[in-house]
Amino acid sequence: MNTLKSLLLGAAIIGTVLGQYCEHQWEGKFADYKVDGVPYLRAVQNVTPPPLEIQPLIVNGPSSNRVDLIFFGDGYTEDEKDKFFADALSIAKNLTDGQTFFDVLPVLNFWAGFSPSAESGVGTGGKPLDTVYGLYRDGTELRGVYYDKPEVARAACQSTDACDYPILLGNDPLYGGLGGTFTVVTASPINGPAIVRHELGHSIIGVGEEYDGGQAYEGVNAAKTVNSVPWTQWYTNASSEPKIQRSNMPIQAYPWTLLNTTKSWSQGFTSAGSYSSHLLQVSVSGMTASEDIRVDIDGDDAGWKINPEVGVDRYIYNIPLDGALAPGAHNVSVSLLNKDIEGTAQLCSLEVLEYGGEFEFDLEYYGLYPTFSDTNKTTYRPTNDLCLMRNTYSANFCSACMEGLWLSLLGKLSLVDNVTQVAQPDGSTNATLNLLPLAELRQVPNPHQEAYSILWYGADENTPLGEYTNSSSALIESGVAEFGVEVRFWTEQIKVDKAGVLVKKERFTVE
Repeated sequence: MNTLKSLLLGAAIIGTVLGQYCEHQWEGKFADYKVDGVPYLRAVQNVTPPPLEIQPLIVNGPSSNRVDLIFFGDGYTEDEKDKFFADALSIAKNLTDGQTFFDVLPVLNFWAGFSPSAESGVGTGGKPLDTVYGLYRDGTELRGVYYDKPEVARAACQSTDACDYPILLGNDPLYGGLGGTFTVVTASPINGPAIVRHELGHSIIGVGEEYDGGQAYEGVNAAKTVNSVPWTQWYTNASSEPKIQRSNMPIQAYPWTLLNTTKSWSQGFTSAGSYSSHLLQVSVSGMTASEDIRVDIDGDDAGWKINPEVGVDRYIYNIPLDGALAPGAHNVSVSLLNKDIEGTAQLCSLEVLEYGGEFEFDLEYYGLYPTFSDTNKTTYRPTNDLCLMRNTYSANFCSACMEGLWLSLLGKLSLVDNVTQVAQPDGSTNATLNLLPLAELRQVPNPHQEAYSILWYGADENTPLGEYTNSSSALIESGVAEFGVEVRFWTEQIKVDKAGVLVKKERFTVE
């Protein structure tokens, strides 16, 4: 029996139980968990860490002043060690090669830590295999992947200085992930990078979902009302806001059902008939060709076509449809046409969205877009489909999330890597700043405007040494016991810095 068929058996039975969970849950049982007030990852425990072979993937500076992301392999046997390091490097490059984390890459390090597992792969049906961290799928569907041994993962993280954000990488070729204290991802070539960037958005920025049908809508990308919007600084047309982009979700379903050629899956829904166009979103797995299934709305072919790069893995398809739905009852159906893939062909989820005639579809437009939860409660997001927190296959954060990413990362770091001092023959001291490699210090320029500004202070901590303004070094006069420096970083990707993370001011003793 092939891997996918084994995984999917029984999905039709459990699908109704798990039907309303979000795509790849990020509120795992240890998310935000504290032990006696101490964050879970730093809490002391008496657990022996697994043997780790750590290799650098992308290193941009000392761990003492960088944010370290490390992949811990699970379900990779000793013979699959090279595969693990290759999988981890592939994902790291995908995240940073000109997209997603490229702009903040100078403050990040990526590592990979290998520990051999006794068995290969990821568990299913709530039962982990004999692996280092015990990754498993709760049911059989391609959705969340959970961990059974968080204490071992924590011990692994605590055993190295290179672990700010641990990522458990499961040796599985199919869709699945989790966000929270431990980000979980699989080695799916298409979905692995897409899911890990989404989950890191939860883990690093602390934002909630943007797609419909979820449960957690919070952070810099979510507004509960039109008067509590945290991204007003990014409005495309501030003078016209708040203006809700009119849309509606008349149906969302998570069947998680195996398809068969005997009977189509179908479900009815009702439209008010007051919208101008609509979109069908459907996710399926186990497909081999565009002729395998037919997706209909009211008996009309919606035009589903397979993404040939996906293979049998799960994929989320968006199918825009012109014209309005008439007021009243409608029906959507999915029919399996290829009997050869019975037992592997699965309908995962389905959704219909309706849009008003004035709806702004421009990806770069920032305003107020409704998002509908699993209980159909409405919150608002900044853009339509630009952000990867909504569109799993987008490679980019929206500006609100990107600003949040910058602030979260810089809040953990100092703009100053170190200050070196060299005594001069006349008794003075030459002090030199080594800064985070941003702005003009970037080795690889990015397309956004950035700048550093620097002020030096001598014995008088309130009067700058004007001749050294914006210089990376200054000459401190003989006899001065201490000096100061104030560094400011500016980027057009940050418009509001309430916590003051863009400024570093410090005094140093002359050595």
